[in-house]
Amino acid sequence: MLRNDDYLYNLLRKVGLSHLGAQTGQYFFKIALIVAIATFVSRAGGTLARRFVNSLGTRSALYIASPRAEQRMRTIGGVVASLVRIAVWILATTYVFDVLGFNLGPLLAGASIIGIALGFGAQTLVRDFLSGFFILVEDQYGVGDVVTVTDKVSGTIEEVNLRMTRLRGVDGTVWYVPNGEIRTVGNAAKDWARALVDIVLPYAADSAAALNAIAEEAQAFANDPAWSDVVLESPEVWGVESVAPEGLTVRVVARTQPTKKHVVARALRGRIVERLRRDGIMVAMTTP
Repeated sequence: MLRNDDYLYNLLRKVGLSHLGAQTGQYFFKIALIVAIATFVSRAGGTLARRFVNSLGTRSALYIASPRAEQRMRTIGGVVASLVRIAVWILATTYVFDVLGFNLGPLLAGASIIGIALGFGAQTLVRDFLSGFFILVEDQYGVGDVVTVTDKVSGTIEEVNLRMTRLRGVDGTVWYVPNGEIRTVGNAAKDWARALVDIVLPYAADSAAALNAIAEEAQAFANDPAWSDVVLESPEVWGVESVAPEGLTVRVVARTQPTKKHVVARALRGRIVERLRRDGIMVAMTTP
């Protein structure tokens, strides 16, 4: 049953409108006011949502300015802004029905019961979406990054969305990991990586000559045009890393571009071993 507003209805009647005209006018005025307020709030809320997402991302300790990070924040900001606008217009629609006199009590009660039931049943899904939201906003990892999620799950990211992360292991296995299950993650593609090369020398070898040869070959490797763009800094010989029955383990490290550490380690190891053999310094045999 439609309701009359005494003040507005009487005001419209005083200006000469008929009963039907005054009743229609008061409803039109109220609905227009609701639409105007909803339009303003939805636009303002969308703008604030985008700023909130941008602020949340740039204030993160993990944030690094890049086209990928900016694109992610724009995308997520648009999603959040859309959710805000949808919520505002749903609320505005509810007020419009209320103005028209519809009894929304039973409908809202039923919706509340359904919402509670879905809330209990979708707790895991909500956790996945919230975790995915912060993964994307903070740019913790993205497509192409090499990550380690658990001792058994590691590989290259092929897809990441709000619900789950898909990655492919070295052996080709595809892993699907719900974002809510990710507690810690190691990203080998952030900024730079470090190639570790261990060379085992027998006790009979001249360790001083071997260390000099290793340092010279490592520097020559870094200066090689084929590798100079991949190796970011001059390699360092850290010296004897450990002592074992088969000999002394000498460690060489090189800072590389992300995801290139394994390629650099294999190439550098081969160059060092070949140099030691040319110099007459044998490398100890090791067992797996």
